Amino acid sequence: MKNITILPADTYIVVNKTVLHEEDRRLLTMLYQPIIGYMAVSLYFTLVDDLENNSTSSDLTHHHLMSIMQLRLEDILTAREKLEAVGLLKTYLKKGSVNNYVYLIYSPISANEFFNHPILNIVLYNNIGKKEYDKRQELFKIPKIRLTEYLDISHKFNEVFKSSTLKPFEVIENIEKKTEAEIPLDDAVDFNLLISSIPEGFINAKCFNSETKRLINSLALVYNIDTEKMSSLVRTSLTEKGMVDKTALRKNCRNYYQFENLGALPTLVYQTQPDYLKKPVGDDSKWAKMVYTFENTSPYDYLRSKYKGAEPTKRDLQLIEELMIDQKLSAGVVNVLISYALKVNNQKLNRSYLETIAGQWKRLNIETVEEAMKLTEKEYKKMKKLATSSTKSKTVVKKNTKEDILPDWFDKDLSTDNNSEEESLELNKIIDSLV
Repeated sequence: MKNITILPADTYIVVNKTVLHEEDRRLLTMLYQPIIGYMAVSLYFTLVDDLENNSTSSDLTHHHLMSIMQLRLEDILTAREKLEAVGLLKTYLKKGSVNNYVYLIYSPISANEFFNHPILNIVLYNNIGKKEYDKRQELFKIPKIRLTEYLDISHKFNEVFKSSTLKPFEVIENIEKKTEAEIPLDDAVDFNLLISSIPEGFINAKCFNSETKRLINSLALVYNIDTEKMSSLVRTSLTEKGMVDKTALRKNCRNYYQFENLGALPTLVYQTQPDYLKKPVGDDSKWAKMVYTFENTSPYDYLRSKYKGAEPTKRDLQLIEELMIDQKLSAGVVNVLISYALKVNNQKLNRSYLETIAGQWKRLNIETVEEAMKLTEKEYKKMKKLATSSTKSKTVVKKNTKEDILPDWFDKDLSTDNNSEEESLELNKIIDSLV
C-alpha cells in the first residue's frame, strides 16, 4: 500500500482532528520546519486552509493542490510523507476508478514535549546546530518568577459560584479538542527478549508500560542500539523501585552512542539538502538534473553509488560526517565535494584535501549545490591558468586536465546530454530512486 501511484485527478478531503492555535504556527516554523522543510509545512497550512467551518473540507482534487502550491505532484507526495512521519498528518485511502484520500490533521506537540522527545529533539539539534538550537530553546522558555514572598489569594470555584438546582443534560462526546498524533515508528526492540533478559527481582510489574516502551523503541532507533545492548542500558537505568529512570536512560544511550562513534551524535550522512537551500524545479537541462541529484541524495547514498552499490567504508563515512559536523556543510554541498574529490584524486577521499576545501567553502559561506559547483569550476580554472604560466608545469597540466578526471559540469554544454553511457546510466539510476 505504500507505493500506490497518485494522480492529479485523485480526490481528497481534509478532516480536522484537533483545535489549532496561533502558537501552533510558531511551533511548526521554528521547530518542525528545520526537520521536515518548508514544503511540508506549506502543505500543512494549505490543507488547513482547505477546511470549511474548521472541521472538514469539500471534495478536492490533487490538481487543486498542484495549482495552489505550484509544485509537482511528486514533491507534494514527499511533503505529505514527511508530515505523516512526524505525526502531523494521517492518510487513508479508498481505491476506485478515481482514488479518494482522507487527510486527518493533527496538532504539533508542545515545545516542552518537543525538546524532550527522544527523536525530534536530536534531529533538530543535528539539523540546525547548537547555536540555533539554544536560540529556539530560549524562545520557548517560560520566565521564572520567585513567589516565595507572595501569598496565593486566588479564589476557589465554590467561593465565587453558589450551588443551585441543575437540570440533567446530555454529555456530547464528539466536541472538538486539541489532539496530537503519535509519531509512527517500526519496532526496533524485541520487548519479550528484553524483559526476559532482566531478572524479575530487578523490575517493578509496572516498569514496562506503553510510555516507557515507546521511549525505549525511539532511543533504539535514534542510536541504532540492538535489543541485547538496550537490555544492558535499561538495567543500568533502573531506580531502587524497579522503574526505568527515563532521564538516566536517555543519557546512557547517548553516552553509549558517542563512545562507539568517537564522540559524534547520531549520523548526519543520511540527510539530504534542506528544502530551503534547493533550486526551484522546472528546468530540464543536464545542469538542473545534476543539481537535483546532489540535492535529493544523502551523502551516504551518493557515496554508496560511487562504491557501485557496496557499503562505504567506516573511514569514509566518518570523514564525511566530520565535515558536516565540524564545517556545518549542507548535505548537497558535501555531495559536490565528494564528486570533485573523487574525480581529481583517482577515486580516493583524501582527508587533508577534503578538510582544506571544506574550510574554504565554509569561510565563503557556500550553502547551495549550485554555489559549490560554480566555485569548484572557478577555482579549478584559476589553478589551471596559474599552472599553465609555468613551463615546468605544462606537462603536468596536460596530464591532469584530461576530460575523464573533471567533474561533469566543467567546460561542457550542460543543456544537452553528452554524458558517457556509463555516466548517464549512473545519473539516471540515482534520479530514478528519488522520484
